[in-house]
Amino acid sequence: MIENKMQRGLKNRHLQMIALGTAVGTGLFYGSTATIALAGPSVSLSYLVGGIIIFFIVRMLGEMSVEEPVSGSFSYYASKYWGEFPGFLAGWNYWFLYILVSMAELSAVSIYLGYWFPDLPKWVGVLTCLVIITVINLVTVSAYGEIEFWMAFIKIAAIIGMILLGSYYIASASATLPFPQNFANLWIHGGFFPNGAEGFIMSLAPVLFSFGGIELIGITAGEAENPDKTIPRAINQVIYRILIFYVGTMIVLMTLWPWNLVGKEASPFVQIFEGAGFTSTANILNFVVLTAAVSVYNSAIYSNSRMLYGLAKSNNAPKFFERLSRRGVPVNGILVSSGITLLAAVLNYLLPDEVFMYMMSIVTGAVVISWALIVMTHLKFRKHCEAAGITPKFKSLFYPFADYLSLAFLAGILIIMAIMDDMRPAVIVMPLWILAIWFFYKSKKKS
Repeated sequence: MIENKMQRGLKNRHLQMIALGTAVGTGLFYGSTATIALAGPSVSLSYLVGGIIIFFIVRMLGEMSVEEPVSGSFSYYASKYWGEFPGFLAGWNYWFLYILVSMAELSAVSIYLGYWFPDLPKWVGVLTCLVIITVINLVTVSAYGEIEFWMAFIKIAAIIGMILLGSYYIASASATLPFPQNFANLWIHGGFFPNGAEGFIMSLAPVLFSFGGIELIGITAGEAENPDKTIPRAINQVIYRILIFYVGTMIVLMTLWPWNLVGKEASPFVQIFEGAGFTSTANILNFVVLTAAVSVYNSAIYSNSRMLYGLAKSNNAPKFFERLSRRGVPVNGILVSSGITLLAAVLNYLLPDEVFMYMMSIVTGAVVISWALIVMTHLKFRKHCEAAGITPKFKSLFYPFADYLSLAFLAGILIIMAIMDDMRPAVIVMPLWILAIWFFYKSKKKS
């Protein structure tokens, strides 16, 4: 009997667009409303500061992924270079993180559909998206890659188009045009830092939610063709994407529209062009942000199933999750992960207006744990390489300074979250979550 194996079905163009797509999602298209409310026009600086730290962390993961391109990614590295429990924690926390991301994205889908169909129950949109994307992921990894390629292409093309269109209006400033104030919007509504340094610092926490998922490029290593070349190329382009898609986009939006008029009833992208009378453009952008949410949910189901597969291979999850279809797809991991996200439909039925913000705060906490584990694992990995006389093929930046700077930044995010009323519950839950994983780990060791 021939054993089914994971297939290296993700081509270079898939990887490049997946890297692009995971850098741009609901965190930018809708989650940025929370960041704008705190930072005002300085939101672009918030994304720049957060983006630099995230790029350091992604380079660390990239260094390990190129050296050992395996499925399960940093859970495998944490187990190998740090210890069994760190690997166990890394894998299960990442799986939990993406379950939450999945539910947040599904909640965003319901918000975007509500722009066109205000009477449509939010849980209906959630359920429809869930079923379609689950079926796609059950086919083949190349099917996932192809769908993700085109959905990522749509949102990236739309953002570039929006930046170009916005830049045109900025350059053509006139009292007769829909955006007469332009650059004045950066300071006439309370200044560039309308909520002071405190507001700017507080905005760094929701910024982290926006960047959540950018590390997915490391998860794809086990199914990437020629990972020695494709992974470094994809990772090195992350910094340009951050500068263009986050910093550039926010500069354009905050220049065109008063920051204090951005509400939470829709994506700020849609609100701004609708408010200026561009109904058709607003409809197109709403389709784009809907595509973006579906795209990230697609990636979440993909990464969840691969993480469960990696955990099962390392005996940190039931062997049930190690089963592959004839086409090399971890079907049980997909079905279980997708099934749990059905909770999003229930939550959207019970709490249709609050569920996204609740999800965002808990996701941010899980992201902090996940990225801190990547950094600490990288420190262990480097010590192993030095002891073994190994020179990594693809090096991270400014080791070890960037590692310690990243850890300090993440610790600062926890302090910020503890201060913020909306995010404090996530900080309280985090140690309880880690403790629950510890007990799960110990019970598994005894069995």
